[in-house]
Amino acid sequence: MKIKTKLRLGFGFLFAVVLFFGAISLFYLNEISGSARVILKDNYKSLKYTAEMRTLLDQNDLPLADTVKSAFEKQMRLEALNVTEDGEQASVTRLKNAYQVVVSKPASQIIEQNAVREIRSVLSNIEQINLNAIARKNAKAQAAVEKATLYLIFAASISFLILFSFIVNFPGFVANPLHEFIMAIKEVSRKNYKQRLEFHNNDEFSELAEAFNAMTALLAEWENSNLAELKSEKLRIEAIIEQMDDAIIGINHKQEVLFLNKVAAGLLNLNKNDVLGKNSKELGLKNDLLKRILETTDHSNPLKIYADHKDSYFQLDSKEIVIPNFDRQEQSVLIAATKSAGTVYVLKNITEFKELDEAKTNFIATVSHELKTPLASIKMSLKLLSDNRVGEVNQEQRQLLEHIKEDSDRLLGITGELLNLAQVETGNLQLNFVRTNPLKIAVYAMDAVRFQAEQKSILLELICRNDLPDVNADIEKTAWVMINFLSNALRYSPAKSKVIVQIVELDGNIEFSVRDFGKGIDEQYRERLFDRYFQVPTDGYNKSGSGLGLAISKDFITAENGKIWVESEIGVGSRFCFLLPAF
Repeated sequence: MKIKTKLRLGFGFLFAVVLFFGAISLFYLNEISGSARVILKDNYKSLKYTAEMRTLLDQNDLPLADTVKSAFEKQMRLEALNVTEDGEQASVTRLKNAYQVVVSKPASQIIEQNAVREIRSVLSNIEQINLNAIARKNAKAQAAVEKATLYLIFAASISFLILFSFIVNFPGFVANPLHEFIMAIKEVSRKNYKQRLEFHNNDEFSELAEAFNAMTALLAEWENSNLAELKSEKLRIEAIIEQMDDAIIGINHKQEVLFLNKVAAGLLNLNKNDVLGKNSKELGLKNDLLKRILETTDHSNPLKIYADHKDSYFQLDSKEIVIPNFDRQEQSVLIAATKSAGTVYVLKNITEFKELDEAKTNFIATVSHELKTPLASIKMSLKLLSDNRVGEVNQEQRQLLEHIKEDSDRLLGITGELLNLAQVETGNLQLNFVRTNPLKIAVYAMDAVRFQAEQKSILLELICRNDLPDVNADIEKTAWVMINFLSNALRYSPAKSKVIVQIVELDGNIEFSVRDFGKGIDEQYRERLFDRYFQVPTDGYNKSGSGLGLAISKDFITAENGKIWVESEIGVGSRFCFLLPAF
């Protein structure tokens, strides 16, 4: 039977019960109402007529006036028409006879008074007959009311029991299958695809159960078909991770260790089987290296770890794994499309590269240091050759000497930059922080390049307030950066142009800038300007440097907790800037 049919029958049955109880109630109420109407129609009117006739006799003297007679006869006539009880007709006849005696003007007053007494007696008799009838009918009505009440109580009890049984049992036809569906769906949500439903009522629930069972069967088939593939893929990935030379650690979103390859276990001195599934934060409390890996946010500097019986260097890299978000969320909350599944930490062994880099740095430092001595000797020889006391040189020889001097100065500058770079790379950079006026640094740098500017007729302009706050910086290193900016500006500025040095205060910092009006720097080269050994392609007229000046400048400013950048536009010029905290 269909659910719709069940509902129709159920509510139809309820309607029939209510209709039955209403019909019984109406029947007995109609009987009670009929009894009351009979009393009012038959007996109450007779009592009213007799009362009216007695009042006329009591309020008027004999002989009766014509109006009184008319009123009396009217009431007597109405009473004659309302005879309903046994013996009442005889009393009405006696009343008429006695009244005829009164109105016929009897010969003696005694006969008249006897007739009046007869009238009063008859009226009392009629009243008594109707009162008795009222009492009898009232008793009958009471009995009918009691009977009706009993029947109504019985009918109400039967109806209540039927309705109560219906209310208790009928919702189960719908609620019980729905409850089974809810429990089954919850089991499926827990990936229990073996859940089945059995209904044999040949209704919609049975059809829905068949569809549900078909769905779970397909889900079970899909789960079984993919489970082997997933397990195989998992084993393959685990094998790949295990065979990798890099240390790999996987942490899930609950901060639990998800996987750990052999290299990572050896590096952390942990037993793989003992840590899988454990909380990484708790493990970090007992393992300083693991704690350091989990808490490191700056991955630019390599980690120094004792491994393979020596100090080794590892580059830490972490990657958060993001997956689609299929979790149920409240509609009032913005649903995120993705969520974090955890983080993978990779430690790449860069010891070999670090050793090669240190060897390169040491080689550069050694070569630079060794080059300084012959270069100093060359400069001394050039100075002696230029002295007229040694001997006269012709114009061509003097030009050759000037070229040799320029090249030796350039080589000496390169060796100085290489030595500075070696200090930075080996961590031996020594900064002597001193509180100083930024104006002094600018003036010192401008004086150092003033001769170079005069040779190209370039005007050096300084824009600066005298009341700027001091900076806490290494004067020599900061001035070296300014000199490097000015040297580059003079090198790439046309003759008889201008270079502007500006110092301003910005949000608690002091900004140093050097602006030239050369051809500018193409956008594709700006991001690499501060990379080591990078040189902007020249037009052949300007000699480029070693490609280390700006890189070393960045290292110096960064070590002083500052910031360095460049602003440039083709055809307009360039503006090199750095920022230092005000003191």
